[in-house]
Amino acid sequence: MAHFCLFRKIDELLTMTPLAAKDGRRPQEVDLGLVEEGAVLIENGHIRWAGQEKELSSHLIKSLVGKSSLEEVSGQGKTLIPALVESHTHLVFAGSRAHEFEMRVKGATYQEIAEAGGGIRSTVKHTREADEKTLFNLAKERVDEFARQGVGTLEIKSGYGLDTETELKMLRVAGKLKGPRILRTFLGPHAVGPEFSSSEEYLKEVTEKMLPAVSKEELASRVDIFVEQGYFTLEQGEAYYNRAQSMGYALTGHMEQMNRTGGAVMAARLGAQSVDHLVQVTPEDIEALAKSHTTCVLLPTADLYLRMAYPPARQLIDAGARVALATDFNPGSAPSQDLSLVGVLARLEMRMTLPEVLAAYTYNGAAALGLQDQCGSIEAEKSADLALIEGSWRDLFYQVGHHPVVETWAKGKRIHQK
Repeated sequence: MAHFCLFRKIDELLTMTPLAAKDGRRPQEVDLGLVEEGAVLIENGHIRWAGQEKELSSHLIKSLVGKSSLEEVSGQGKTLIPALVESHTHLVFAGSRAHEFEMRVKGATYQEIAEAGGGIRSTVKHTREADEKTLFNLAKERVDEFARQGVGTLEIKSGYGLDTETELKMLRVAGKLKGPRILRTFLGPHAVGPEFSSSEEYLKEVTEKMLPAVSKEELASRVDIFVEQGYFTLEQGEAYYNRAQSMGYALTGHMEQMNRTGGAVMAARLGAQSVDHLVQVTPEDIEALAKSHTTCVLLPTADLYLRMAYPPARQLIDAGARVALATDFNPGSAPSQDLSLVGVLARLEMRMTLPEVLAAYTYNGAAALGLQDQCGSIEAEKSADLALIEGSWRDLFYQVGHHPVVETWAKGKRIHQK
């Protein structure tokens, strides 16, 4: 029996269909696809129809009653938007790095903390020691917190194992999590494993052992690498990408965060789905990224915690680059899951408009994961990924800690209800 769900009497419906038609570039308010007094009909987990309720045939609704299950959800006094897409997290980990925050307040840099035994390697130690059940329980609470904020699609990276056993463990845990659609990314080259004497030696382990093991168990569809001084070079990044692409992986990357390396343009040239951070990009980089199909994922929470400059969002958007936003949630440089904080920082510090922020967390976030054909806008045949919020969309990303989400739906299933 078919299952139908009808969202009706929606005060404001943001479909994002005009944004999707222009592939997320240079978003304006008109691209949000605002429909007043709207309705959305879902059939078996997919959107069948969206528009003004008066255009939805009463005959069609009546024909569904008695022939299939029909659930109705009232949108009166509410706004319906595409479920948000959180496209960059390091969500599976154990341990705390709260002490590093104090070190940073006293003036220690990211590199100095790492050299003192902190940073990524600190989390690696605790994550290696934790079993799958412990990691799952910790991660489940974090996933539920994202769902409460309207997230219907969630990217999760490995990278706190730096050995084959723990990297696989992290990805297995991520695959068991329920609620939002989960997309897993292998980030073996997040840093050099402590047992290895050089990045070259470690990358050999990554390419010869880890990548094949991840592929064999089908634990991730994408690969990531941290191209940065003291971590992995531009040349190592390109060689790693070429190997991963030959095995069928999609690409993403941590690029141009502390220093400009040329990694972002290199990754875009190879067809990466996204390049993330992009604090240290040049005008020439911006021009190249704007001409590419690669999404620029900006992570202002990390910039806030590291007390550094913010990416040039205004220049990227104006040049025509597709820009997404994400939390970069991790225990060290971005220990916050608050999407409202990301949006407020984007508006205040990067001069992004509200339509640009909404685009960044819907269609453009989906594009960053290669999922724009499945989610990110409310269109017929797409997955029913929806967020129902109290009041108007104009009040979003205005107050830090303000999450007026009443219900979150992913793949046609309600994953959060207030």
